[in-house]
Amino acid sequence: MSKTVKDRLKKVETILVSQPQPTDNNSPYFALAEKYGLKIDFRPFIQIDPVSHKEFRQQKVDILKHTAVIFTSRNAVDHFFRLCSESKIELPADMKYFCISEQTANYLQKYIVVRKRKIFTGHRTAQDLIEILKKHRNEKYIFPCSNIRKNDIPDFLEKNGYNFTEAIIYKTVASDLSDLEDVYYDIIAFYSPSGINSLFVNFPDYQQNDTRLAAFGPTTAKAVRDHDLILDIEAPQPNAPSMTGALELYIKKANGV
Repeated sequence: MSKTVKDRLKKVETILVSQPQPTDNNSPYFALAEKYGLKIDFRPFIQIDPVSHKEFRQQKVDILKHTAVIFTSRNAVDHFFRLCSESKIELPADMKYFCISEQTANYLQKYIVVRKRKIFTGHRTAQDLIEILKKHRNEKYIFPCSNIRKNDIPDFLEKNGYNFTEAIIYKTVASDLSDLEDVYYDIIAFYSPSGINSLFVNFPDYQQNDTRLAAFGPTTAKAVRDHDLILDIEAPQPNAPSMTGALELYIKKANGV
């Protein structure tokens, strides 16, 4: 911990999490709030807007000219099948699906009979999925994604000469946070660079002052520092693989418990 961060180690009573409130009553955030007597609020800093059928057509992407789809999120699954429906496209039975995680693969059941399809699943990360893609060089891939996305998979496909098309099917945009202008929290927890961007879209002259910032993942941490903000809490850590775990370690020090 740098000297600057140590000097900011003050008691924590309130936390704002830049995500929707968990629907699971067993969420570790609720346990954290109860254990340390904290007020934890949830507010999505970003929102997902659909790309319209008209906008999609302007991209001149022919879905049926592809033999495989790469899915890296449930949002991508939802909006891909929405556009197929709006375009009156029936996907062929031999279409292959490459999913970043088992959770994403299971989500396909909402739209297709999974047991009758060829589905390839990574463990969790983009690198896991890339290892699978290496074994399937001859497919014609479509990569449905947001206007804001990570570079790892498309960069790999392009660098290695894969036949693929990127299709923007939804947009990640800043939520309206104007009602938070005069509301202050001891900690704000961020999960993506888009959340940091939303903060400055809403409050261009944002001053961090005594608010501690927590970031999950290296790209989010970089976004905090790129905006000349102080990163007080970084997750994951070797002894705290989750955001709530990293927050708890900090709260123990800050609150002297």
